[in-house]
Amino acid sequence: MKTGGQLIVDTLKANGVERLFCVPGESYLAVLDALVDSGVGVTVCRQEGGAAMMADSWGRLTGKPGICFVTRGPGATNATAGLHIARQDSIPMILFIGQVQRDAREREAFQEVEYRRAFTEFAKWVAEIDDPARIPEFVNRAFSVAMSGRPGPVVLALPEDVLREVVENPPATILPNPVPATRPGDAEMKDLGERLARAERPVMILGGTRWTETAVRQVERFAERAQIPVGCSFRRQMLFDHTHPCYAGDVGIGINPALAEAIKVSDLVMLVGGRFSEMPSSGYTLLDIPCPEQPLVHIHADAGELGRVYRPTLAINADPASFADALSALDVDPMPGRADVVAQMHAAYLDWSTPPETGPGDVQMGPIIDWLRDELPEDAILTNGAGNYATWVHRYVRFRNFATQAAPASGSMGYGVPAAIGAQQAFPDRLVVAFAGDGCFMMHGQEFATAIQHKLPIIVIVVNNSMYGTIRMHQERDYPGRVSATELTNPDFAALARAYGGHGETVEKTEDFAPAFKRARATGKASIIEIKLDQQAITPTRTLAQISGTGVKK
Repeated sequence: MKTGGQLIVDTLKANGVERLFCVPGESYLAVLDALVDSGVGVTVCRQEGGAAMMADSWGRLTGKPGICFVTRGPGATNATAGLHIARQDSIPMILFIGQVQRDAREREAFQEVEYRRAFTEFAKWVAEIDDPARIPEFVNRAFSVAMSGRPGPVVLALPEDVLREVVENPPATILPNPVPATRPGDAEMKDLGERLARAERPVMILGGTRWTETAVRQVERFAERAQIPVGCSFRRQMLFDHTHPCYAGDVGIGINPALAEAIKVSDLVMLVGGRFSEMPSSGYTLLDIPCPEQPLVHIHADAGELGRVYRPTLAINADPASFADALSALDVDPMPGRADVVAQMHAAYLDWSTPPETGPGDVQMGPIIDWLRDELPEDAILTNGAGNYATWVHRYVRFRNFATQAAPASGSMGYGVPAAIGAQQAFPDRLVVAFAGDGCFMMHGQEFATAIQHKLPIIVIVVNNSMYGTIRMHQERDYPGRVSATELTNPDFAALARAYGGHGETVEKTEDFAPAFKRARATGKASIIEIKLDQQAITPTRTLAQISGTGVKK
């Protein structure tokens, strides 16, 4: 005999779950009890949105669904912040929600929500388990749905009484469902090889999920053989070594104009794994909709994404890992002149990704990023949320290895700190550095307490300019001089770190940063390094005054 709660945990273990993230609730006490002797690690969090973002980060970096448990009503709705990120970014995740007991359903009982109606837009599949005997079936299906095709989040609601109910004859063994690979056909690969052999200006853009380290290396080797410049989709920069001679830069917000032009005049665009949605496509400006002017080869694991926005010249239904394996066997002789184009585009990337050394104020972010680029281990994991500060990361950091970046392509603020915690739990022996703006940090900064509790030595760099910088930038552009709702009063972030039991540093001059970082790392504690940035340093290349056109500092 086993309770529904025990069957939940048994099925998680059968699917290889090592850790889950949660905010506890009385609605799933039976699961919490079953976890006590299970061997599954439990990270207790301070807010459900942070817990869901940790699960997203785990799924993003490992390729296996991040697991999150929250309670009903307010707990579940808090978690939608992380659920939305996983949905838009194609990240495998399973959110378990405690639900009211079955005999109280449809009465608007305490904290009752009908999740099958409410969460449809946030998940690939939303279900409620009404029979404890069917728990293994539902949970196994959740793993399959979360990982297959275009990955994404799944929501399972768990009525409290279902979790307490005893199943007389539970299955003796629970076997997980296999996740099928989607392999490209021989005819499609032959067609692709012929197109590549004829192309004078091909460009490959990598994005999406379901990649592996092996797949990344296979694409790098093929790009070098075939002499194809490669760009990485917005916040997917870990999919190609930025020092590789074929790397052309990131494709997204603030794209290098030279790379944008190369895509627009290309005679063969290969889009591998990604959807090329609004941010990666620079607001849908790089390819015409529905019929791109450039010949487009679109490779995606979900057939429903092929032709949904862009009509491809050649559509290949394949997951990135399987496609990369097939690509590695493709023999392509590059057209004359392609090597010169590749070299020019990589040189343009190196120039574009060299940060400025000067700017307004006493702290210069360019030299700080330069120092980090030289000092961080190649396998260090960098996380960030959303805000103008993130430009310094996605434009100027040169990523080298797979599974080293966790950042929301969906543009969600508050992601960096919880993502760093999820990353450190997944890879305890690697250095994890989170970047956050002051506004971004305050959205889920309380999860710093989670890092302290679980002894996770993450380093959080808070770029503090005392405002919602991105919105202020837009205000100065569209309504110069009329500041509204963007000024912020902040705590002393270094003192806040110490109050939590961590290490805190304050950087008010550029030369203060390197020793502060070294001290933080040496403590072995979760740390916050606050960088006090001049408000005029709103972007790497333009000040607020220049954006407003007033020429006057505010």
